[in-house]
Amino acid sequence: MQSQTIDPAKTELNHHHSAATVGHHEEHPDHRLFGLFVFLVAEGMIFLGLFGAYLAFRSTLPVWPPAGTPELELLLPGVNTVNLIASSFVMHNADTAIKKNDARGARIWLAITAAMGAIFLVGQVYEYTHLEFGLTTNLFASAFYVLTGFHGLHVTIGVLAIVAVLWRSRVPGHYSNEKHFGIEAAEIYWHFVDVIWIILFGLLYLL
Repeated sequence: MQSQTIDPAKTELNHHHSAATVGHHEEHPDHRLFGLFVFLVAEGMIFLGLFGAYLAFRSTLPVWPPAGTPELELLLPGVNTVNLIASSFVMHNADTAIKKNDARGARIWLAITAAMGAIFLVGQVYEYTHLEFGLTTNLFASAFYVLTGFHGLHVTIGVLAIVAVLWRSRVPGHYSNEKHFGIEAAEIYWHFVDVIWIILFGLLYLL
């Protein structure tokens, strides 16, 4: 019977190779967050194009809004703005709670955020029904409805996403301090919607 000589250097090399292979399989880099940011950049470019078109229209007329356009009320949009900004802080509380493994607290904050988003949409619809101009009244009116309507669509998507996350959070262990991408993604999207509205509010109601 021949004795088999063990090469210590080769054994050490195989050990390091095995460890590296295991580490590689355990990492499983999550590209979902990167994908979300790419999506938001694309959405941001669309809004940027709409903002640019609005400013271009504005620059073509000596008076803006055009003469005869009923003045916009600031009270309801102002309250809606405060509500939406506050909802971003509430949404952040949900993310903070789940990172502390407080699933129940996260669900409460998610529910409050969804409710605040729904209140914003109700306020937007109420404003539409009380405006004294329509989509085709003039250039400002058309831009107003397109911009606020497109943003309202994004708010609706955000509310539905938060509700979906809230529903999934009912399952014990679905979200935890180590597994919370759904909540984190909903928070990032909600902050995006918030920032877009702040810009819109400034362009349409204040300038």
